[in-house]
Amino acid sequence: MKEVLIRFVIPILISVSLLLPTSCNCKISSSESSQITEVVPHIKHWGIYALDITTKQVELLYSSETKIEYLNLNKQCDKFVFAQLFGGNSNENEEICSFDLINGKFQRITDNNLWDLYPVWSPDGVKIAFLTLRDQNLDVFVMGGDGSNQVKLFDSGYHDADIDWVGSRIVFTARSRIWIMQDGGTDVVQVTEPPDAGVWGNANLPFGDYDPRISPNGNKIAFERLEDDVSPHGNYNIYVTNADGSDETRLTDSGYSQGIVSWSHAGDKMVFIVAAIGEEGKYDIYVMNSDGSNMKNVTPEYFPASFLCYTPVFSEDDSKIFFIGEWWE
Repeated sequence: MKEVLIRFVIPILISVSLLLPTSCNCKISSSESSQITEVVPHIKHWGIYALDITTKQVELLYSSETKIEYLNLNKQCDKFVFAQLFGGNSNENEEICSFDLINGKFQRITDNNLWDLYPVWSPDGVKIAFLTLRDQNLDVFVMGGDGSNQVKLFDSGYHDADIDWVGSRIVFTARSRIWIMQDGGTDVVQVTEPPDAGVWGNANLPFGDYDPRISPNGNKIAFERLEDDVSPHGNYNIYVTNADGSDETRLTDSGYSQGIVSWSHAGDKMVFIVAAIGEEGKYDIYVMNSDGSNMKNVTPEYFPASFLCYTPVFSEDDSKIFFIGEWWE
């Protein structure tokens, strides 16, 4: 059984990681990956993986001894951006990095003693929006893809979190609610008003809405809502709403600890993580249709219990799922 960890990765909470600072680029060739059968490649403690939905084969693209989180694929589908720890396990050791799927090049983008996290590519793949703790709260910043020209884009006066960028709009979480704004940081509009938003219960987050993701056509926003605190990990359901907040619809009623939804590029499916079912740790990959139907666990049966999956995203043709894997040993 997989041990239950902190639900997903929420910026308000302190992360726990290993102290080993080294990382490596260990992309596996197509000829080697084609021979993989019911084996999960394992080099270091953390990795970025590609799971073929049809064959169930998994390929290791990048490996690190230190924690990797917040995986985001650019719209051109050839480069990841993510956060990784360097030189320690404190928040200020977390830096923004990228990995090129074409040439296997790893790049550390930020290098400071600030907490930099949750990066997302701009639609044209030129800029990166990210969260950083430079004043009293986490704020939304934007920079060039090489780390240049770091400027504050938005500060709500509270912890801002969970950003996504599609078209000319950025969606984010603040005060346990979903908000949307123009990519220049203007025209900020509240999208959701969940029951008891911001009220603390027995779960590790307040009641409310988290991790919004805009659909490829920009019309809808998917997110998870903490609806029950029977489990300390939180009981969440996945919702979808129009970008203006209308026609809010619940897609799941399982109440699992689940979320970090990512849309398929065709817009007809969603992939997400079920971190726990009640008290039982899972960290498995689930896929469902964008209307909530046909929900199923696509995690291969041969994945060992000590292998945990995070932040899944679809490949360009939606035939594969990229995700972060952790070996919990």
